[in-house]
Amino acid sequence: MQKASKIILGIDPGTVIMGYGLIRITGNTMTLLEMGVLKLSGHKDIYKRLERIHHRITEIVTQHQPDAFAIEAPFFGKNVQSMLKLGRAQGVAIAAAIQAQLPVFEYAPKKVKQSITGNGNASKEQVLKMVQQLLSFKEKPTSLDATDALAVAVCHYFQHKKPNSVAGKSSAKSWEDYIKLHPGKLRSGNR
Repeated sequence: MQKASKIILGIDPGTVIMGYGLIRITGNTMTLLEMGVLKLSGHKDIYKRLERIHHRITEIVTQHQPDAFAIEAPFFGKNVQSMLKLGRAQGVAIAAAIQAQLPVFEYAPKKVKQSITGNGNASKEQVLKMVQQLLSFKEKPTSLDATDALAVAVCHYFQHKKPNSVAGKSSAKSWEDYIKLHPGKLRSGNR
C-alpha cells in the first residue's frame, strides 16, 4: 500500500522578485518538486506586477494541486513604502491561494530561519545550504528567493509534522531526545 503524499507550496513574496518552492511529503520524507522565481522588474506599473503574482500562483496551484500554502510574513522595516508594497504582494498571493480554497499559513522570517537553520538571524546562504541538505539537491538556484520559498514550505512541514514513535519509545521532545531516537542521523566532522 502506497503512503498518501501531500504537497506544500511555499512563497517568498516580493514586488521585484517572488520566490516559490514546492515540496512533496510522503510519510516522513520531503522531496523537492519545483522551485523558481517570478521576476517582476520588467513591469513599472505596480498593479501589473500584482496581476502577474496572482496569475503565476494560480498557474502553480493548477499545475501541482498543493494541499497547503505557506507564505513568509512581511517583516517590519524602516521604509514604510517598501512595507506597503510587500504587503500588497503578500495579500495578492494569499488571495490566489484562498481563491483555490487552499489553507493559508503565515510564518515570520525569523521563524522560518530558526526552523531551517536553528538560527533566526541566519543568512540567505545558510538557509540555502540547509535546504539543499534537507531536500538532497546540489544545484544553486539563480536567485536565493527560490530557496527562501522552499524554506517556508519546509518550515510549514516542520511546524505541522506529527512526531512518530520509534520502537515503542515516546516521541522526541528535545534535540537530545531526537539524537537518542535517531543516532544514524548524526554526522561527525566539519563541512
